Amino acid sequence: MKKVLFVTTISGFLPQFESNHVRLLQTAGCEVHYASNFKNPVYVFDKEELKRGGIRLHQIDVEKSPFRIVKNLRAVRQLLRIIRENDIDVIHCHNPMGGAVGRVAAYLGRRKPYVIYTAHGFHFYKGAPLKNWLLFYPAERLLARITDIIVTINQEDYQRAQKLPIRRGGGVWQIHSVGVDKDRFARRDSGAQKRRELHIPQDAFHIVTAAELNDNKNQKTIIEAVSTLPQQDIYYSICGKGYRESYLREQIRVKKLGKRVRLLGFRTDMEEVLQTADCFAFPSYREGFGVAAVEALLCGVPLVVADNRGTREYALEGKNAIVCKADSVPAFAEAIDRLYRDKILREQMAQNCRTSAMKFTTQEVEKTMREVYRIALAAVETKGDHSQKKVRA
Repeated sequence: MKKVLFVTTISGFLPQFESNHVRLLQTAGCEVHYASNFKNPVYVFDKEELKRGGIRLHQIDVEKSPFRIVKNLRAVRQLLRIIRENDIDVIHCHNPMGGAVGRVAAYLGRRKPYVIYTAHGFHFYKGAPLKNWLLFYPAERLLARITDIIVTINQEDYQRAQKLPIRRGGGVWQIHSVGVDKDRFARRDSGAQKRRELHIPQDAFHIVTAAELNDNKNQKTIIEAVSTLPQQDIYYSICGKGYRESYLREQIRVKKLGKRVRLLGFRTDMEEVLQTADCFAFPSYREGFGVAAVEALLCGVPLVVADNRGTREYALEGKNAIVCKADSVPAFAEAIDRLYRDKILREQMAQNCRTSAMKFTTQEVEKTMREVYRIALAAVETKGDHSQKKVRA
């Protein structure tokens, strides 16, 4: 039985985004392990449920910041032990520091697992700050040399990854996001019952955002945009949690929007919340892709997004989205006002949304990942055959 280890920085990333890939591997007869920093959860998940699903969990002290050197070196040592004691054959890394500590551990150990790294958005990108290029680009070039396959989730990263000095015999693949369940995310009803539960008036214009509460996700711009609009029947629900929660609450209080703008926390019922939305706001400065926006599209909800390499994958100006500059409050206010006033435009966009998102569904992504895993497991098998021949000789 082949053994595959997933490594992520963000606790809960695997059940949130990689459960379909786990299923692919288990169907192929693999034993799946998952290493992450479970002391610092971002997504709500049930560890016992993962264990019941046959996934073996391992705590590592990895941190998101590359400057937390002591803890990240400790994570490398922890991974070395996990790989050695569990005879790991394939390691699949996610998130920048998960990708770094995972690949370093795979390289340093006596056992050399096949290495896959999924880049959910390189920190070096067109228009990125110079410090990002100085720090992350040299690091990724170095790590690429000990990587067998790099998987990217947008076209810009795919083109850039092809120029990296990846390990001989390796390759670069592109998937369209991590895959969204088209059956779970679909327009089912008017959302009237959920609106009552969320205390959203039935005739109000409802904006929804789902993202971690941090500076990059830029929820403050939508709050400011709503505050500049005269309509009092525009409501804004922010789903997610993160370190900027207190700041956003203060912004809501200062702008006297407490009755119309609410922080709903992390939600496990986004498919229901999206039934209530008239538009989905996604104002991030940077996105590798942005699964939440595709979930909205599959539910027939038009987008108001910031222009970045992630949203360019699916946001079609005037067709399913209105695209704005991330730092422009007036642009977002105008976009919201336009959708508020023009119901016909909203309905036309809604009709285009689901069709435009179909290539980002789980079924499409699985076609690519099934092949990636087939190559990885075949390479492990070939390596094992060579080792046996050496032993017999």
